[in-house]
Amino acid sequence: MQHQHSVDLSSGSPSSVQQALQGHLAADENVLASLAVDLDPQLRFQHGWLVLTDRRLLARQNNDTWQAWPLSPELQLLHTDYAGVGTLALHDTQKQLAKWRYTLSVDPQALRLLKQFELRITTLGQAPAATEELTVCPTCHAPLPPESEDCSVCGTDVHTPPSTWVLLRLWRFAHPYRQQLIAGFVLTLLSTAAAMVPPYLTIPLMDDILIPFQNGQSIEPRLVMLYLGGLLLAAIAGWGLNWARTYMLSLASERIGADLRTATFEHLLTLSLDYFGAKRTGDLMARIGSETDRISVFLSLHALDFATDVLMITMTAIILFSINPWLALVTLLPLPFIAWMIHTVRDRLRTGFEKIDRVWSQVTNVLADTIPGIRVVKAFAQERRETQRFRDANRHNLEVNDRLNKIWSLFTPTVSLLTEIGLLVVWAFGIWLVSRQQITVGVLTAFIAYIGRFYTRLDSMSRIVSVTQKAAAGAKRIFDILDHVSNVPDPVNPVPLGGGNTPGSLRGQIDMKSIGFRYGNRSVIRDLNLSIRPGEMIGLVGHSGSGKSTLVNLICRFYDVTDGSIQVDGTDIRRIAVADYRRNIGLVLQEPFLFFGTIAENIAYGKPEATRQEIVAAARAAHAHEFILRLPQGYDSLVGERGQGLSGGERQRISIARALLIDPRILILDEATSSVDTETEKEIQKALDNLVQGRTTIAIAHRLSTLRKADRLVVMDRGHVVEVGPHDELMAQQGAYWRLYEAQARRVDGDIDSDAASPLPAPSHAAHPAGTP
Repeated sequence: MQHQHSVDLSSGSPSSVQQALQGHLAADENVLASLAVDLDPQLRFQHGWLVLTDRRLLARQNNDTWQAWPLSPELQLLHTDYAGVGTLALHDTQKQLAKWRYTLSVDPQALRLLKQFELRITTLGQAPAATEELTVCPTCHAPLPPESEDCSVCGTDVHTPPSTWVLLRLWRFAHPYRQQLIAGFVLTLLSTAAAMVPPYLTIPLMDDILIPFQNGQSIEPRLVMLYLGGLLLAAIAGWGLNWARTYMLSLASERIGADLRTATFEHLLTLSLDYFGAKRTGDLMARIGSETDRISVFLSLHALDFATDVLMITMTAIILFSINPWLALVTLLPLPFIAWMIHTVRDRLRTGFEKIDRVWSQVTNVLADTIPGIRVVKAFAQERRETQRFRDANRHNLEVNDRLNKIWSLFTPTVSLLTEIGLLVVWAFGIWLVSRQQITVGVLTAFIAYIGRFYTRLDSMSRIVSVTQKAAAGAKRIFDILDHVSNVPDPVNPVPLGGGNTPGSLRGQIDMKSIGFRYGNRSVIRDLNLSIRPGEMIGLVGHSGSGKSTLVNLICRFYDVTDGSIQVDGTDIRRIAVADYRRNIGLVLQEPFLFFGTIAENIAYGKPEATRQEIVAAARAAHAHEFILRLPQGYDSLVGERGQGLSGGERQRISIARALLIDPRILILDEATSSVDTETEKEIQKALDNLVQGRTTIAIAHRLSTLRKADRLVVMDRGHVVEVGPHDELMAQQGAYWRLYEAQARRVDGDIDSDAASPLPAPSHAAHPAGTP
C-alpha cells in the first residue's frame, strides 16, 4: 500500500530532510539516508528525492506528492550504473515497484542509501543477497575498495592513526649505512662519557682545594693544574668527538633521506593510473618533498640528540647512585610525572601532526592547481577566487596548528616546572645531608652539576616527543605510497617479446577476447570481442561515454581488464613486462604534454639516446622541421612549461615526431586533430599519414570524416561493439554508424547555413576614417 504526503524539500542535507519531513513522520521515525534524484525516467534534469527512514522508503519526483513503501523482508533495492547514469530499482517478490535515475555525481549518496537499506532489511529478519561488508568513506560515504585507505570518489584519505613504531621501518633504508651509524653511536657514547668528567672533577676541586683554602690551608698549584688540565682535556675531547659524531651521522642521514625520496618516486612511477586519479598533485609533492626532508632532519639531528639524551641520563643516574643512593632517589622523583605527561600528550601530538600534514597538503594542492592553470585563471579573471581559496586553506592550516600549539605550549613549561621543583627538592635534601655531615659540600656541588645535566637532558627528551611524532606522521604518509600495490603488476616470469622483425619487437596482432572492465562499481566495457590484424588501421567511433578511450587505455595496459584477456601476437599482455610492452606503443593524445626543456629533448623523450639526425628525421616526417627552424634556437629552443611557448598545432606535431622516433608497432591516436584549425589539421594529417604506415593503428575521432582512410571502423555503444566494417559498407547498412554520420553531417550543414544567413558584424566606430559617421 502506498501512502502519499505533500511536503516541500529544498535541500539534500540530512538535517534539512529531517526538518522537511518532520510533520509527515511518526514521532519515533528517523531518516537514515537521502538521495537527490536529479534525472527523470526520460533522463531529463529534475528535482526529486528518495528518502529512507527506519520504517519505509519515500520518494518524490519534481513537485509531485510523496510515495512511500513500508520496509519489509520482501523488498529488494538494486543498484546499477552505466555511461554516467545510475539507477536504483525497488522490487518485491513479484515485480518492479519503482525506479529512480540520477547522475553519478550523487552516486556516493546512492550507495550510502543502499547500504542503509540492506542493513535495515537485515534487522527485519531477512537479509538480501549476501554482500561483502563495506568500509565507507567518512566524507562521501562511498564504499572503499578492499584493503584501501583512499576513496576513489572524493579522493579522501581514510587515515589510521600513525604509530611511532613506523619509524623502525626506516631501518631498510638505514641498513646500507649501518657501519657509519655504528661508528656514530660509538662516538656518541665516547662524547657522552667525556661530558661526564667535568662535574666529577668538581668534587676534588671543592673538597681538596677550595674548602681547605677557606679553612686556612695553602693551595697546591700542581694539584690545581692537574684538575684544570683534566677539565680542559675533557672539553677538547668532547668537542672533537661531537664534531666527528655529528658530521658522520649527518652524512648517513642525508643519504638515507635521499634513498627514501628516490625509492618513493620510483615506486610512485610504477603505480597504475587509477592511483593518481584519486590523489592530488600537491599532496604527492608534499609527501616526497617535505616529509622526506622532515625524516632526514629527524635522523640527522633529533634521533642523535635522543640517543645522546638517553646515554647521558643513564650514565648520570649510574654516577649519582654511586655517589649517594638516597640523594639519587630524590633526583628521580619528577620522572614518573614527566613519563605520565609524555604518554598522555604523545597520542594527541601524533594525530595532530598527521592532520597538520594533510592540511598543509591542501595548501600545496591550491598551488599545484593554480600555477599550471594560470592562463585559465587570468582568462576568466578568477584571481580573487584563487586567492580566497589559498587564504581559506592557509587559515585552516593556521587553525589546526593553533589547536596543537595549545597542547604543546602547556606541556613544555610543565616539564620545566617539574624539573625546577626536582632541583629545589635536591637542594633542600642535600643541605640537610651536609648539615648531618653525611656528604661533603663537594659532593653536593657535583650532584647539582650532574642534576643540571640530568634535568636538561630530561627536558630535551620531552621536547623530542614533538619532533618524533612529526617524523612518525611523515613516515606513515611515505609508507602509504610504498605499501600501495599497483593494479597493473609486472609478471613474475615475463614472456620475452620476439614476434616482430627485430628481437624485442611486436608484429602488432591484437585480439580482445570477451573483455570486461569496471571503474569501481561502474561497468564500462562488457563482453567485447575484437581482432586487429598487423598493420591494420582501425577507427573507433561512438557517442561520448561509449568506452572508446577506456578500450585504448586497456590496450596500452594503463588498466587491466577485469574479465577476459587482451592478446598481442598471441600472448596475453599481462604476461609481458610492462616497460617492454609499452616501448612498442606510440601514443598521440588530443592534448599533447610537453616537458620543460628543448624541442630536441621532447622529441627524443622516448629514445634519449637518439642522435640529432634521427631527431631531425622524425621532425621532418611529422612536418615540424620548418617551424622548428624558424624558432630562435631551432631544436635547442625551450618549449616553456608544458609547451606553452608553442601553439596547439605545433605541440601536436612535436608529439607526433616523438611517437615516430621510437618506431612503434602499435599506434594510438586519441582525437589527435580535434582541437586545431582546418589548416593545422591538414598539416597534422600529413604527418599522421607518415606515422601510420606499416603500423597497427587505433584512431579515435569525433569527426568521422577524418577516419575515411581507416581499413575498418568499429562502432561502440555502451561498452559493446555494435558494428564493424569499412566506411562504405557501414553507410550502406544504415545502422548505428550511418546515424552518427548523418547526425554529424546535419550539424555541419546547419552551421554552414547559419553562418551564411548571419550578416557580417558592423564595423566599430573606431574603424571608420576620421570624420565619417
